[in-house]
Amino acid sequence: MKQIVAVIKPFKLDEVREALAECGVHGLTVTEVKGFGRQKGHTELYRGAEYVVDFLPKLKLESVVPDDILDQAVEAIRQAAYTGKIGDGKIFVFDVEQVIRIRTGETGEDAV
Repeated sequence: MKQIVAVIKPFKLDEVREALAECGVHGLTVTEVKGFGRQKGHTELYRGAEYVVDFLPKLKLESVVPDDILDQAVEAIRQAAYTGKIGDGKIFVFDVEQVIRIRTGETGEDAV
């Protein structure tokens, strides 16, 4: 099993969620986060004053998937989150050693 963590632009959430559902991903955790990468924020005007916004709003998506649909899930996120502009986000993949469903005690892929 693998954990996929993706940081995306907020307005892309519905497209990414639908794309993941189509390839068989059933569980997803979404967190509102702020950060920056190469784009390093931007400058805005407010009441005539200029100020720098260092941390931009993003969404962090997390899901644990079986190994056999990992490539499909990663590609679904990549395609659905793509705008072609700077700040589209990143996808990280981690190994998952153990999963335990608290309510039933199920372990492994049965718990996902």
